[in-house]
Amino acid sequence: MENITGVYVMQVASMLTGMHPQTLRKYERAGFLAPSRSKTLRMYSDEDITRLKTIKHLVDEVGLNLAGVSLALQLRDTLLDVKQELASSNISSRLKKQLAGPFDKTLKILGTD
Repeated sequence: MENITGVYVMQVASMLTGMHPQTLRKYERAGFLAPSRSKTLRMYSDEDITRLKTIKHLVDEVGLNLAGVSLALQLRDTLLDVKQELASSNISSRLKKQLAGPFDKTLKILGTD
């Protein structure tokens, strides 16, 4: 079966994230995400929605400005990449678990579950 994910227009993405559409545009201009586009509409994926919720957490709850959000998103993306590489590595499951702990703790702080 094909893996189907959600695709949402801006108004729905705004409702799902609790952000004003203008805020979504601002974060796109800042380079935090790049929703796909039809001829006239921005289309947000489930991954975009998750990223927007992370940004909202970083701004509203952690108190970061746009420069801080940019740095935190880079850190988050790097940690997720390393965690994925770790999961597919040939090291023992005990060591994987031990190494993954700090990654998970940091990702939680960054608003990524």
